[in-house]
Amino acid sequence: MAKIKPFKAVRPAPDKVALVTCRTYDDYSSAELAAWLDFNPYSFLHVIHPAYANAQKVSWEKRFKAVANKYQDFKHDQILIEEEHPVFYLYEIQSKGQTFTGIIAGTSVKDYQNNVIKKHEDTLQYRVELFKDYLHQTNFNTEPVLITYPDSVAINTFIALRKKSKPVYEYSTTNKEKHTLWKIDTQSEVDWLQEHFENIPNLYIADGHHRSASAELLFEQDKHLGNENLNYFMSFLIAESNVKIYEFNRLIRDLNGLSKDTFIKKLSEHFVIVAKDQEIWKPQNKFEFGMYLDGSFYALFYKKENHQQASILDNLDAQILYDKVLFPLLGIEDLRNDERIDYIPGKQSISVIKDLIDEGEFEVGFMLYPSDINEIKALADNNLIMPPKSTYIEPKFRSGLVVYEL
Repeated sequence: MAKIKPFKAVRPAPDKVALVTCRTYDDYSSAELAAWLDFNPYSFLHVIHPAYANAQKVSWEKRFKAVANKYQDFKHDQILIEEEHPVFYLYEIQSKGQTFTGIIAGTSVKDYQNNVIKKHEDTLQYRVELFKDYLHQTNFNTEPVLITYPDSVAINTFIALRKKSKPVYEYSTTNKEKHTLWKIDTQSEVDWLQEHFENIPNLYIADGHHRSASAELLFEQDKHLGNENLNYFMSFLIAESNVKIYEFNRLIRDLNGLSKDTFIKKLSEHFVIVAKDQEIWKPQNKFEFGMYLDGSFYALFYKKENHQQASILDNLDAQILYDKVLFPLLGIEDLRNDERIDYIPGKQSISVIKDLIDEGEFEVGFMLYPSDINEIKALADNNLIMPPKSTYIEPKFRSGLVVYEL
């Protein structure tokens, strides 16, 4: 049984919403960040990246306090306003032929601890600790955890009817997305949603494993304070059929001392290799891999006898590539921290990989077939963990649109 809760959100003043909200901080290059901070005084980037001299020398605690102070300035100046009552939101993102629609709500830390909310990715403890300290110092979060739920005719019908009402916001952004937000605030609607989610046995984290782990850590640290808001963390709940899962493709800087011919010969032990020359090729099915090496593309087909009796995790394409190629042949053991490997989201063109290798920065690239939601759920149900950078999942939430205060 999944427990969700409405909350008293803080959000942009309606006349400023298009100016306030921004992409995730990490999405901006240094030049873009500087331009937005200089050009737009209302951008939430001013909150999450407050200006200070010699930023690299400033302690994390001082940075987090600066974020907290700038956030309070935005509230004082009425750039951000607070809801009068706890509410849910219905939120829709339209972008380039894809529409994502879901519900913004508080989800239970205890559900996370009890595995009602299931995980499929490992976390880095230092990142969990750092974001926990960020939450403790700033007392707010504006990046919800993306959580999927099983498709429901009843919830789909509720959403379709609710979308016919007048939204709180309807605006477009410079990356050609349209964002629409509706408030769900009547007691009957709130009760109905809570009852329907209580009938859902499990929710699955799609994106935001570090955020949810940090919320749990903060709850354990500060639960003696009796603050009800710590019992929940903000989530964007979306039907599992409505998420878009991309692969992360791999770029490797060298062949670990192997010649091209030796490397291909060793690959042939586990893969049927088909040369594609200049034909840009990407996998069409599971157990297929693309490779770009020395100016040519190759199709790699994992030999069937290798996966007929394998486990769920061993049959994961990202795990196969690690077990058969990256670790034994290329000597890459730590997928998170080895500087010889880099990752490109599958939504980017294969030509990006080709260009980086042709320019000499990398020697070989591998293209994967994206996992599907059933693979992710099967791993989570069996308490198994995907390799790092296995999935790039959309939608991505805009910072500053809805704020959960602690």
